[in-house]
Amino acid sequence: MTEKLDRRKKYTRMVLKDSLIALLKSKPLSAITVKEICNHADINRSTFYTHYKDHYDLLNKIEEEIIADMNTYLNAHNFAQKEKAMQTTIKLLEYIKSKHEICYTLLIENKDTSFEERVMEVARSFLIDNWTDEYEGDSADSAYISTFIISGSIHVIKHWLSRNMDRTPQQIADIINTVCYKGIE
Repeated sequence: MTEKLDRRKKYTRMVLKDSLIALLKSKPLSAITVKEICNHADINRSTFYTHYKDHYDLLNKIEEEIIADMNTYLNAHNFAQKEKAMQTTIKLLEYIKSKHEICYTLLIENKDTSFEERVMEVARSFLIDNWTDEYEGDSADSAYISTFIISGSIHVIKHWLSRNMDRTPQQIADIINTVCYKGIE
């Protein structure tokens, strides 16, 4: 009996998440109502409120899930220090490619920047140590350098997504890492 409830809960949450993502493709979050999400998901509003406070809470949970999944995916790979930045960048891009639809919607079509900021934090935690090790200037400058590198990298990724991933993750990783290392030297 508990297993059925868990499967029902998972299904309900999945349908609600999918419905919000589908609606975000056509309008901003502020223009979406819980009623619309429920109609799209064919779920009762009281069921929605059993799982989420409002549609902002639902979006937050979607973002948290993607970020946690991204961290797990990146932590599963252990690279030698010298190749770590390149391989981590490739793995990050492969993950984004595997979740193309949701990443495209949250990074490009959704005007709220919270997901972009969360992705920037993931990238910062996995990549910046490698990139800033190459910079031998003032350590106080590293926060500015990391912000510049990560912001540029996120915009390259957004451009790549908007061009329907017209290049491989390896090619985009090459571009990002080349610019990062050449700009620091």
